[in-house]
Parts: sequence; C-alpha cells; structure tokens
Amino acid sequence: MWTKQKLHEILCEPSERLVEDMKRLDGDIMILGAGGKMGPTMSILAANAFRKGGIDHKVYAVSRFSDSSVRKELEDNGVNVISCDLEKAEEIAKLPDVKNIVFMVGRKFGTDGGEALTWGMNAAVPVLVLERFHDSSFVVFSSGNVYDLPEASSGGSLETDKVRPIGEYTQSVLARERIFDYYARRYGTKSLIFRLDYSIALEYGVLADIAKKIVDGKPLSIENSCFNCIWQGDANEYALRSLLLVDNPPKRLNVSGPETNGVKATALKLAKLLGKEVTFEGEPSSNAYLVNCGECHKLMGYPRTSIDTMIEYQAQWILDGGEYINKPTHFEERKGSY
Repeated sequence: MWTKQKLHEILCEPSERLVEDMKRLDGDIMILGAGGKMGPTMSILAANAFRKGGIDHKVYAVSRFSDSSVRKELEDNGVNVISCDLEKAEEIAKLPDVKNIVFMVGRKFGTDGGEALTWGMNAAVPVLVLERFHDSSFVVFSSGNVYDLPEASSGGSLETDKVRPIGEYTQSVLARERIFDYYARRYGTKSLIFRLDYSIALEYGVLADIAKKIVDGKPLSIENSCFNCIWQGDANEYALRSLLLVDNPPKRLNVSGPETNGVKATALKLAKLLGKEVTFEGEPSSNAYLVNCGECHKLMGYPRTSIDTMIEYQAQWILDGGEYINKPTHFEERKGSY
C-alpha cells in the first residue's frame, strides 16, 4: 500500500551511478529553495548518496521552511537545514561557503496578477545569490517552456533551438538563465541550465492532474495532445549528477523521460486502472511543449522509472487514498498563462 513515507523512501533511494558520481564531486552541496516540491527529497537523496558511498561531505538545504514537518524530516535524515529569506542579501551573506549549489528558487503559479513577484523571484533573487556565490558552481533549474511549441512529430526541442518564451512566467525564467550567462562572462561562474519538463511524484504532476480529472468526472482537454515527464527521483538524480557537468559558458540540458506520451492514451490507461470512465474535450493540435532529451540520456543514461511504471504507481496511489497537493502543472496551457 502506498503511503507518503513509502513514496519518500523510493524517491530518496540513490542509484549506484549517483553514488559513484558523488564520489567524484569536490566539496559540499547546498540546495537553495529546498522547501518546494522537489527540494526536500533531493536534499535527502544527496545525503543518502554521501552516506552510501562513505563520502564525508555535507548537504545544506536552504529555504524559509514555513512547514516545520519538512524541516524535521530533513534534519532526521542528516541534512543541515538553514532558514533563510533568499530575497534578502544580508541573510544570503550569512550562508556557508559551498562550492556546489543547486538553484531551485523560483515562482510560477500565481504569475497572472502577480507578475512583479514572479519577476522578482525569478530574475532579481539570482543576482543577490550570484553576488555572494559567483565563485561556486551551479545547477540552475529552468523549464522546457522557454522553447516554442514544436511539432509533435519533431521529437521535441533541442538545446540548440532558439528560445521563444510565451507569457511573463517563461520570460522571467529566461531572464534567470540570462543572469547566469552574464555572471559567467563577468566572473567566470560555471553552471548548467537544467531545463526540466514535468516531474512526477504522485502527489502532483501531469499524471496526477490527468487522474484528478478522471476521478472528478471532468472532461480532459486534449488540445495539447502530448507531453514529456520524468519520475521525481530520476530528475533529482540528474540534477545532482549535473554538478559534474557545469561549464562556462553555461551548458543547457533538456531533462525528461525518453517517451513522448499521448494525453488521450495516458488518460485511457489511468481510467482503466482506476475503474473509471474518461471524457475528452477539444481537438488535438499538431504541436506541443516537448523536449528532446537525447543529450541528457547520452551523458547520464536513461531514467530508471518508465512511464508505464509511473502510470501504475499513480493509479494505485489514488486507490490507496494518497494525497493530491493541488499544485497543478497546467501542462495543457498553450498561451503562457499561469
């Protein structure tokens, strides 16, 4: 039976390839913005990899940590927790000197009507951090939504494709990338821009969004006809292993699973497992947000968790009464409105 504890245990179990890469990493790891959807399990995953490999490095998790239960879980798993408001330079100045940083700070949902806050978090906070840590190396979380909508038959956008962000959220995400480009030129800061497309962790994600529509008996839009996704544990591993791939100028890396998943086909599989009917609305478009992750898989291998496994996990999570944290991906959005 699925429980939150079981989910976190699976998400935080390091693979041998992660352990071996962490043995090659020089120095501690600090995860900025570690209180979000992915940060807690990434922090524990890194600490577990260090322990499993007998590696004497520390993991620091930095966020406001308004949820005391998240803080306790991190501390119970050997993570060094630091409460910090990353919008304040004076608090950033007190953070320890750490060579390897995963930058997860950002804002997406609520952008419509709150554009200034989104730009502040996504474009101003990186400046504050880089003024303090420009000698460190960064893996910088970004989004595949900075690309235009490619034809579904194309295999997805490549890292070399021009970016054409639609809407203020994705424009601010591109601004974050450009700030790291600027500091690479100004100070020689090394980084990797981690363009992630849709992490899956049962409590949230594209599969959870589709399943919720099915359970609620609401029609599912198929206008955005297909999508990429990746298990959160695999995405976290890729992020940590990417610390070995930082470069100047910053390297771009698309990150997701290898499959192009049809929304309709995925919904039908979930509905069958859930014992529910599903209805659809809209006409499928010929293009969609898709990324080609061939470079990622060439450098670090394929993810461990397949799409069919994720679908089975998602259905059983719901049947077992698992929580939905109500942070929809808006994977069906095509006009940049978040």
